[in-house]
Order: sequence, then C-alpha cells, then structure tokens
Amino acid sequence: MELFSQIVLLQWLGTAFGVVQVLMARQNNVHNYLFGIVAILISIYVLYQSQLYADILLNLYYLVMSIYGWFYWKMGKQQQEAPISYSSYKDQGIAVGIVLSCFILMAYWLGQHTDSDVPYWDAVVVAFAWAGMWLMAKRKIENWIYLNISNLISVPLLIYKELYIYAGLTTFLFVVAVSGYIKWKRIIDNERDKAYA
Repeated sequence: MELFSQIVLLQWLGTAFGVVQVLMARQNNVHNYLFGIVAILISIYVLYQSQLYADILLNLYYLVMSIYGWFYWKMGKQQQEAPISYSSYKDQGIAVGIVLSCFILMAYWLGQHTDSDVPYWDAVVVAFAWAGMWLMAKRKIENWIYLNISNLISVPLLIYKELYIYAGLTTFLFVVAVSGYIKWKRIIDNERDKAYA
C-alpha cells in the first residue's frame, strides 16, 4: 500500500512537470526541455514499478532527445536559433522509418524477453512517440501529429495499467498537441508572411 501511495504521489509530481513542459513547448519556449527532463526522470521510476519497459526506454530516449532538442533549438545548424518548419520528404521518411523499426524491435523485445502483458500495445505507443520526439527536437510541426497518435493509443493502455493520473495527463497532452499544432502553424504562416512582405 505504501508503494501505491508513493506511485500516485510521483504520478502527480511528474504530471505537474509534464504539464508545464508541454505548455511551454506549445508556446515555442526552449526551456520546456528543462521541465521535461524532471518529468522524464520521475516517469522512469513509475513505469518500472508498472512493468511498462518499452515506455522506460521511450523515456530514456526522451531524455537524450530533450538534451539534443534543447541545444538544437538554441543553436540550430548555423549556430542560431532553429525556426519551426514543415518536415521535408526526407524527414517524413525518417519519421516513418523510426515508427516501423521501433515497433518491430520493441514488439520482439517485449514479447520475447520481458514479462510485459501488453507487448504490441506498448510497442506501438512507443514507436509513434519516438518519431514524434525526434520531429520535436528538429522543431518540425508534424511532431504534434505523431505524438498525438501515440497519445490516442496510450490513454487506454494507461487505464488498463491503472495509471489513471498518467491517463489524465495523456488526455490533456492530446488536447494541448492539437492546439500546439495550430499555434505552430500560425507561427510558420506569420514568418512566411513577413518574408513576402
């Protein structure tokens, strides 16, 4: 019972940091990554206790991509802040490749080498999230689409695992991702209008 109370408290704490992170990302604020890193570290512990191993790997990936994203957003390729942009065909191909390869690898690993009772479900959530986080780090607007596919599939998984607070957070993240896409599109459109003015 004590572990359950600790898990619930950590879910609330991780959720708070996660909410701040995604709202700051929506606002195009580079410091979103700092709050995200704290949320990630908390989530890793909670997910380990819940035997969601692919999600642990996803969070380790989030940690690496958060550090990369923070530097990329700050300096970009030309040592200046990278702008929000649409994905090129190459970026889209890489994102699809991440989804497919991640799903195959995670489904195999979870199904054959762990005690996961939801290997395919967990793997598909992680696959779309990996691609979405890669696109987020590259400051590509399509990140919101991939992350929302992951969110949509993740909510029932979290309910099944009785992680109701994280299910609530993921539902919230879905809504924020929709508004994030709209806001980032507006930013791109405004930049394009300035360029043609």
